Amino acid sequence: MTEQTATFHDFTNNHFEKLDLFTTAITRAHGKNHPEAFEVREIFESMNEKVKASGTKKPDLDEAFKQLRKITDHYTVPDDVCETYAGVYHMLLEAEEAYYA
Repeated sequence: MTEQTATFHDFTNNHFEKLDLFTTAITRAHGKNHPEAFEVREIFESMNEKVKASGTKKPDLDEAFKQLRKITDHYTVPDDVCETYAGVYHMLLEAEEAYYA
């Protein structure tokens, strides 16, 4: 396993469980005013499945990150959301940075 892969897998091991909980929470709390939260949740679920299926290999998440950047306007946190919503965007940005590091 390369250092780059290890870094991304370390990130997923440390944060994907929390992202799973948080992406569900933001759909419930903000889905009415922020329908993109449902898309973020769906993309995250797909990413999580790919990460789990990849074992120690780096999964192909290029398209998922491209979609997330578009849907979230490059992870720009809306003004009217809670800290959990902001946390999701920050963790997804960190995941992308770890993925491409």
